[in-house]
Amino acid sequence: MASIDTTPSQVATNALQSLPFGTLIGSPLTACIDAQAKAAQSSWEFIRDVGLTDSEDGGKKAIYVSFEYRKDGRSATLCLPLLTIVPIPYLAIREIDIAFKARISAAASTSKSVHKSFGFEAGMKAKAGVNYLIASASVELSTSISSKKDSTATRDSKYSVEYTMDVNVKAGQDDMPAGMAKVLEVLSNSIDSTDTKGEMHASDQVVSLAGGGSTYISYKNSEGYYMPEDIKLYEYKDSKTGSALTDKECRTTADDTGVLCEFKKEGFYCAKAGKKMLVINVTK
Repeated sequence: MASIDTTPSQVATNALQSLPFGTLIGSPLTACIDAQAKAAQSSWEFIRDVGLTDSEDGGKKAIYVSFEYRKDGRSATLCLPLLTIVPIPYLAIREIDIAFKARISAAASTSKSVHKSFGFEAGMKAKAGVNYLIASASVELSTSISSKKDSTATRDSKYSVEYTMDVNVKAGQDDMPAGMAKVLEVLSNSIDSTDTKGEMHASDQVVSLAGGGSTYISYKNSEGYYMPEDIKLYEYKDSKTGSALTDKECRTTADDTGVLCEFKKEGFYCAKAGKKMLVINVTK
């Protein structure tokens, strides 16, 4: 009984074991991780380059944009952070599909043929005659033997390895991180509308010395920042600004948003800052 040729199965097994499954499956995953890291880096670079600028203390501060519009018959300025009006790219890989297919085929064929032939041939001839008292005779004997053997052997072996891999990556805009969402919430709350000339307010414009003679004055510049250091107090005479007040005439105490003024004598005074001015009437 002829033995079964196991060469094809061995070839197929060896070919399957030699396939780099770690590289075939790991490489797409590694590429996706690298792409996700680059996407995160791009998001930070966008926030840094578009929405932030360097502050004087070496840190970062938000960039504000201003829009001028009409409000109550006057020109007003709306200041808002740039990051609140531009979409921030947060690209994230949502799904990775890796489809792998390997096709291995191996085949071997063996054929062997033997042809044998044997032949035998024998013959004999006799001849006799008389010619003038002379007798003659001859005998011929012939023999032939042939033997032939043909042998043919053929062996064919062939195998092939084929594999395909499809990688489908689905990506889209990811949810905003909690930290950035909180930052945008804080920035949104900082949106403010101010007069193009700034804003100045006094708690009282008519002050009584008997009641303490004090009033609180606050000032915002045209960009919406409180600037108490810009507030200056003067005497007000004949619709003109007189000399600056001294501590004996008005005692001032400043905080982050304004100045508390305590007047010492009656009269008309004015508070000026930027392009804004208020008149304070101090009575007995």
